[in-house]
Amino acid sequence: MIRHAERSEASRRERSFASLSMTDSQKLPHDFYLQDTVSVARALLGCTLWRKRGREILAARLVETEAYLGANDLASHARRGLRSARNASMYLEGGHAYVYFTYGMHWCLNVVTQEADIAEAVLLRAGEPIRGIESMRKRRPKAKRDFDLMNGPGKLTSALDIDGRLDGEPLDGNRLWLTGSEKPIDESEIAISRRVGVDGAGDAAVWPLRFYLRGNRYVSAYRT
Repeated sequence: MIRHAERSEASRRERSFASLSMTDSQKLPHDFYLQDTVSVARALLGCTLWRKRGREILAARLVETEAYLGANDLASHARRGLRSARNASMYLEGGHAYVYFTYGMHWCLNVVTQEADIAEAVLLRAGEPIRGIESMRKRRPKAKRDFDLMNGPGKLTSALDIDGRLDGEPLDGNRLWLTGSEKPIDESEIAISRRVGVDGAGDAAVWPLRFYLRGNRYVSAYRT
């Protein structure tokens, strides 16, 4: 009964977002990604992440992000200017994907920001599925509810079939791209907290750099 109700809700949700455009003219402009990283992290809330796999197109509305601030941020992969094969995409110009593997099982998708070599990025932590939901369920069979499909960074990439093959991908291409929010997100709708899983990052562990839509059930379980 619950799954039947969710399928009905998913169909309604897909219909409600059916008018969303995925044309080149609607993709976020290059300058968007060159803003300061915190501004990008906030502005990405409500935007739509698109993923094309062959003839299939999947989409999710972003509801949770985290900002990572490069060399001076001990929670960042680029802390103290660290460079490696793993984090090379962080040093690209804003508007590229940085995709990395973590905990031996999960891929995480980040949006690179600012000019090349600054190495700042926004982690996409959670999304609301709005297109291709049935396909997402097949990739995430352990999700008991649709709001569990991508309520975490590893879940989001799994549902959208994003992995290391998309590391360094331009975010205005034809495999992975972003379009703007259908309606402006009011500041009162944005909740702010410390980031998740960075307790060993010294003072940076408590920086308020996690942003999510207040009261949204698609946000990850971590609430404080």
